[in-house]
Amino acid sequence: MISVHKKPDTLEKLQILSRDSKYDLACACGTKNPDEHRHRSEDNRWIYPVVLPDGRRTFLFRILASNSCVNDCRYCPLRTGNDSQRCTLSREEIARSFLEYYRKGIVSGLFLSSGVTGNADRTMQIINDVAAILRRKENFRGYIHLKVIPGTCDAAVEEAVSLASAVSVNIEAPGTRNFGILTQKKDYLNDVIRPMKLISSLTARGERYSRVRQTTQFVVGASGESDSEIVKYTWGLYRRLGLSRVYFSAYQRGAGDSTLPGENSPLSNEQMLTREHRLYQTDWLFRKYGFTEDEIPFDSTGNLNLDADPKEVWAANHPEFFPVNINRAERMQLLRVPGLGHVTVEMILNLRREQRIRSIDGLGKKGKLLSKAAEYLEFGL
Repeated sequence: MISVHKKPDTLEKLQILSRDSKYDLACACGTKNPDEHRHRSEDNRWIYPVVLPDGRRTFLFRILASNSCVNDCRYCPLRTGNDSQRCTLSREEIARSFLEYYRKGIVSGLFLSSGVTGNADRTMQIINDVAAILRRKENFRGYIHLKVIPGTCDAAVEEAVSLASAVSVNIEAPGTRNFGILTQKKDYLNDVIRPMKLISSLTARGERYSRVRQTTQFVVGASGESDSEIVKYTWGLYRRLGLSRVYFSAYQRGAGDSTLPGENSPLSNEQMLTREHRLYQTDWLFRKYGFTEDEIPFDSTGNLNLDADPKEVWAANHPEFFPVNINRAERMQLLRVPGLGHVTVEMILNLRREQRIRSIDGLGKKGKLLSKAAEYLEFGL
């Protein structure tokens, strides 16, 4: 049965398209601090946190240019053939709506994506045109993140890079086999990997657009892939393509095709979110703690332990590394200790320049993480 919907006005379209952008869940996983999560504004539009290249945290207005889509991505409720209220905003409507939020001080940047209307190049031109209005007509110099539509031409990709602070092509799944489970209309190597490689070359250090960051996102669990497959590709994206960030979004059961592997996963919804969290912790080990791909511990099925963070599992598997001497160990050795993060390690390094640290209490801090760390430390000279 096909539902009949009245034609929405601009305000209704903004609400619908902002609502539907929630299906892209990057940044949804984190602590209980609401400033680190996506959240709704009073008029039902989604506001997202983001960390800028200089480390500052800010909020983005996130919206789709259109929720109409010709693609068949089986994990997405907006896929072609699925009954949904469809609408599209004009370039001017998007720019005007964002500037309203920006001038009120609610957000400081824009995250713009879209369903594929007509074809990839046409859709990418709409996205680029919005950014061009903001940059060239409104003289906006703040943060703009543009989603690059898979399959778009090289010229449109370069135009997006020239206008944006950050760009992203969603990789969705690790490898051709897993990607093929999610869609039959998109080609993994040509539509996804090719533009990612082009962006990497355009934004390489020393190149004209080196200030622009490239990110991507996996839809975790939709294709039945293992964590080890995702981690392998994540490591490759950082090492070979120089991405600034990889995001992970747990598949939302019930949102996609009922025959998808993700719909029949043995994991509960809570466990699926925990799996997403473990992947973020692994990503953190790569980017901040000096771990390499071959150091990440998996179980016999190629998945991360849901009951313990990967650094703690690594420590349990490497008793020869411990105990670590808190008074003599180098920074990267201390960062391998479960319970110690960058702030605490910096405090340790500063404190021991003045005195010997004789116990965990000598740090002047308390908590479960420090209690855990004490099990892996020694305090001799």
